[in-house]
Amino acid sequence: MNLLKYLKGDKVIWTIVFLLSLLSILVVYSSVIALAYRYKGGDTASYLVKHVFIISSGILLMYFVHKVKYSYFSRISQLAIFIAAPLLLYTLLNGVSAGEASRWLVIPGTSLTFQTSDFAKLALITFVARMLSIKQNQIKDFKTAFLPIVIPVGIICTLILPSNFSTSALLFMTCFVLMFIGRVNPKHLLLLIGSGIVVGLLILLLIFNFPNAIPRGATWKARIENFSKGDSESNFQAEQAKIAIATGGLIGKGPGNSVQRNFLPQASSDFIFAIVIEEWGLITAVVIVFLYLILFFRAVRIANKTERTFGSLLTIGLTFSLVFQAMVNMAVAVNLFPVTGQPLPLVSMGGTSIWFTSIAIGMILSVSRESDDSSSLSTNSTKEGGMLATA
Repeated sequence: MNLLKYLKGDKVIWTIVFLLSLLSILVVYSSVIALAYRYKGGDTASYLVKHVFIISSGILLMYFVHKVKYSYFSRISQLAIFIAAPLLLYTLLNGVSAGEASRWLVIPGTSLTFQTSDFAKLALITFVARMLSIKQNQIKDFKTAFLPIVIPVGIICTLILPSNFSTSALLFMTCFVLMFIGRVNPKHLLLLIGSGIVVGLLILLLIFNFPNAIPRGATWKARIENFSKGDSESNFQAEQAKIAIATGGLIGKGPGNSVQRNFLPQASSDFIFAIVIEEWGLITAVVIVFLYLILFFRAVRIANKTERTFGSLLTIGLTFSLVFQAMVNMAVAVNLFPVTGQPLPLVSMGGTSIWFTSIAIGMILSVSRESDDSSSLSTNSTKEGGMLATA
C-alpha cells in the first residue's frame, strides 16, 4: 500500500518530517541515559515509549491539520491572539517554574505541561499574516495598518520576554520579516528597528547594573559573561558540546556510543545537535542543516504558487520561525551563540512543543495542498477547453 497517496501537499516536506522524526527517536533514546539513571532507575524504555508516542501523535496531528482549509486559520487567529495574552500573563504569575522561569502550565487532568509561548508564537504569526493580507490596500499607512499589526506583536513579545528572552527575540524577528515581505512602509520598519535597539540597550544596561531588577536578569548576565569569557570553567555546557563535536569526527562513534551525553545537562534537548555529531558524525550534521534549508526552499516555492496573500505570508512566517530556531539551536551547540534554551525542531525531546511544531508544519502543508488542488483544477480546465476547441 502506498501511504503517500493519503498525504497531500508537498511530498518533500513530508519526507523531511519523517527523516528528522526517525533521527529524533534514535538520538533521544541514546541521550536520555543520564536522565533515566537520575529519575527512573536506569529505565530508558519509558523515555523511548513516551517520545515515540509524542512523535507519532505529532505526525497524526500534522495529518489532520493539513486536511483543514487554510483560510480557517485566519479566522481562528482572531480568537487565538486574544487567548494568548492572558494565558502568557497567567503563566508568568502562576506557571510551573524551572530554572527561575515560569514558562509552563499544567494541562488539567494530566501530568503534562505545555509552554504557553509555543501557542502564543503560533497565534501571533498567523494573526500578523492575516492582518498584513487584509491591510494591503492601506499597508503604507501608520495609523490604519502599522499600529494594528505592531501593537499585538509588542504585547505578546513583552509578555514572553521575562521568562524566555530568546523566544521573544526570535518571534519579534519573524514578525519583522513578515512585515518586510508584507510591504509595510520602510520608514515604519526603521522606527521599529530603532525602538528594538533602544529596548535592547536598556535591558543590557539593567542586567549589567541592576541584574535583580528584572526577572532572570542575573541569568542573562551570567550567560553573556560566560560566553564572552570563553573559558572552560564558565562554559561547562558549551565545553562538553565542543568535546562531543570534536570526538565525533566525520562519521561519528556510532549510534548509542556517546560519552558526553553523561555530562551534558540538556543532552536530549538543547544540545542534542552535539550528540548527533558525536554519534553520527559531521556528515550527518551537514545533511540535517541541508534538510532545514530544503524545508525553507520548499516553503518559498509554496508561497510563490499560492494565489492568496494570507497563505503566502503564513507559509513564510511559520517556516522562517522553525528554520531560524533550528539554526540558533545548532549555533549554540557549536558555541557561536550564548546558551538560549531553544530546542531543535522535530529532533529535540519535548512534549507539547513537538505538537505545536507539528501543527505549524500541518498549516504549511494545508497551504501546499490547496495550491496543488488549484493547479490541478486549472490544468484540467485548460485540457478540457483545448479538447472542446479541437472538437
